[in-house]
Amino acid sequence: MKHWIEAARVRTLPLSVSGIIVGSFYAMSQAMFNWNIVIFALLTTLGLQILSNFANDYGDGIKGTDNEDRVGPKRAIQKGIITPAQMKSAMIVTSFITLCFAVLLIYYAFKDSYLLYSFIFLFLGILAIASAIRYTVGKSAYGYRGYGDIFVFIFFGLVSTFGVYFMFSKEIDLLLLLPATAIGFLSVGVLNLNNMRDEESDRKAGKNTIVVKNGGAWAKKYHYFLIISALVLVVAFAILFDFSDRDPANPDKFNFDLYLFLIAFFPIIAHLKRVAKNKNPKLLDPELKKLALSTFLLSILLSLSVLYFLSDIIVNTFLGGR
Repeated sequence: MKHWIEAARVRTLPLSVSGIIVGSFYAMSQAMFNWNIVIFALLTTLGLQILSNFANDYGDGIKGTDNEDRVGPKRAIQKGIITPAQMKSAMIVTSFITLCFAVLLIYYAFKDSYLLYSFIFLFLGILAIASAIRYTVGKSAYGYRGYGDIFVFIFFGLVSTFGVYFMFSKEIDLLLLLPATAIGFLSVGVLNLNNMRDEESDRKAGKNTIVVKNGGAWAKKYHYFLIISALVLVVAFAILFDFSDRDPANPDKFNFDLYLFLIAFFPIIAHLKRVAKNKNPKLLDPELKKLALSTFLLSILLSLSVLYFLSDIIVNTFLGGR
């Protein structure tokens, strides 16, 4: 069990649910909430992340990409504590469990009233599972061609945030595009760090990530763009959501408490400074965890900001059974 927990890479899990948290709390701010949707959305997303981690371990392991040149921590197959056959079986089981979670999520969101939506989300669920596996597995693995960033942005940013909100509301709110894109950019930032760390070993192994294709200097600039753009988008969301006008008793009062999410900016900005000064790829490994946890913190604080002056809605949501 210890080895499987290690292979699941627990440190990546908080980041994967950040979009679900923001989308769910945004729905709650509009008096829409359903625990079944939240629970199964979280379980589905966690299943996808764990499946992706197992698949990366398997794909890079059997291709020989995980070798002594790799800077990051050794993975399960590389260390020999889990065999490729065992990891392949784990991928099959995880895919099945994740699909079951996705089906239950779709049922609780749409039941028998929105058949078309059910089919669309079922297709997205199957596509997400297939994409998680095909990132490093197979001859045409898209992670080896530099397309991993697109998968992460779409599924852990846009689909995660927009998708769960749509399951509550059955409509699209374009304002949510701002935090959804921000979460997507930050998630891609974590992947970019991983690729920056492993640039030399990936190049030798023929894994043509976007960093290998464009070089480390370009990757740093790309990283700045991702992180800074995400912070700007979150602030833009706060302004457009009109956080400063959420106290009906004091409509002219600027409510600093509603900008609590700015606390999460400090570790993220500190992270950017460390990346800017970094010249040793090994030192980027701790930054993955720091950026992932900072993104999770940002999603929590942003969600609380959205709900700050809506305690009556929260009470009605929970006590009213909506």
